[in-house]
Amino acid sequence: MIDNRTAPYAAFLLRVGLGLLFLAHGLVLKVMTFSIPGTVGYFESIGYPGIFAYLVILGEIGGGLLLIAGVYTRWIALALLPIMIGATLQHVGNGWVFSAQGGGWEFPAFWTVLLVVQSLLGDGAFAVKVPALGTAAAGRRELA
Repeated sequence: MIDNRTAPYAAFLLRVGLGLLFLAHGLVLKVMTFSIPGTVGYFESIGYPGIFAYLVILGEIGGGLLLIAGVYTRWIALALLPIMIGATLQHVGNGWVFSAQGGGWEFPAFWTVLLVVQSLLGDGAFAVKVPALGTAAAGRRELA
């Protein structure tokens, strides 16, 4: 049974942890450590178009910040799934353990599962509440 008193805090901790991981990977690793041109070059060296590097950096930084804030958490977690599925597929040839040369697929696979869990849990505690886009549009139609 789920404890409704503590579940929102569990979702909050998961959300912030995921957000910080994405922020660290996008900003610290890809931008500050490898540099944007270096990240683009890496993506191209493994057969992806360079534009994918920019999209991944934007997704990781923007998605990380939105997860930390708790803005549209379910949708952001789902939107980040393609990045983590791509990372998992990129590492699958290196074996299971992430400490293997080139990094294995255990960490990105687990991260993918955590995103699904977060999308199922929702915002949790301390989330920034933004009016739903559909609700605002529906309200305007009713007033007209």
